[in-house]
Amino acid sequence: MSSALQLEILDLRHFSANSLRPVLEEESRVWSERLHWDYRSSADLLLQYLDSRILPGYVALENGRIAGYAFCVYEDHKAIIGDVFTLPHVSPGVAEELLRHLLELLQHSPGIDRIESQLLLHRHGLHEDIFRRAGFRLFRRLFMELDLSAFRPLPSPPLPEGLELLPWQESDYHPSGQLIAEAYEGHLDSYINDQYRTVSGSLRFLHNIVRFPGCGLFDAQSSRTVVRVSDHSLAGVLLCSRVREDVAHITQVCVSKRLRRHGLGLHLIQACAENLRRRGFAALTLTVTEENTSALELYRRIGFIEKHAFDALVWDRPRR
Repeated sequence: MSSALQLEILDLRHFSANSLRPVLEEESRVWSERLHWDYRSSADLLLQYLDSRILPGYVALENGRIAGYAFCVYEDHKAIIGDVFTLPHVSPGVAEELLRHLLELLQHSPGIDRIESQLLLHRHGLHEDIFRRAGFRLFRRLFMELDLSAFRPLPSPPLPEGLELLPWQESDYHPSGQLIAEAYEGHLDSYINDQYRTVSGSLRFLHNIVRFPGCGLFDAQSSRTVVRVSDHSLAGVLLCSRVREDVAHITQVCVSKRLRRHGLGLHLIQACAENLRRRGFAALTLTVTEENTSALELYRRIGFIEKHAFDALVWDRPRR
């Protein structure tokens, strides 16, 4: 970085929402351009937190002007790096300085034993060095998109006897938490996101998806369940949110371990895609861990195309 440039990293809580509004407006533009997501509702939520001066993080000032920001949230024993964003044409290394300060804060915070992050906007490997030096494990994840104007359902076998494909209902909320915890037991994604390991954690995840605008606006019309007719328990679930007026995103799809390889995932995704296509949506997106080869193969068969690769990042405090 040029010696003529002066870079300061300051506490995010010292800055008002208005001072960071231009940065969030630019970030919203980048989300729309790269991922076809409307980030404005998330930006508005961040501005509310900034107004309350309670959001942990840092702001980078380059020659006295705001160049970017990074923030995190605390959740029990862990912290989640929510975002790091720098304005175009700022000096190289500003994002790394923000991350360096944030990682130092979190790894020295009492009671924090785990740090997770999925920096969706940042290409795979962009910050690999700084995270690996800090002891993180990195997992390559793919952002995939289905063009709904060209979508044609694949031939699929009928559901196994005793199962029924149904639209999402509010009564599915708690059973979905139980299904997610069961389906992800021992799965790589439960290492990446430890909420999947317990029913209570899965319900917190569902709260952020279904009842809180954490990832777009939940779309019950396109969300689906596979139900056992005998006792109405869930064998599969797909949750979908609107991330732009004409773009939807699958936030969760999982199937009971005992019923995998029976085409339930195919039925769930194609029913969701067909509902969205009829309603005039242009695209459906999802993310998947590259090592989850069976899911990745299914998505490709349906017609999803890889648009972007990013990193899931995990740090656990070493045990003494």
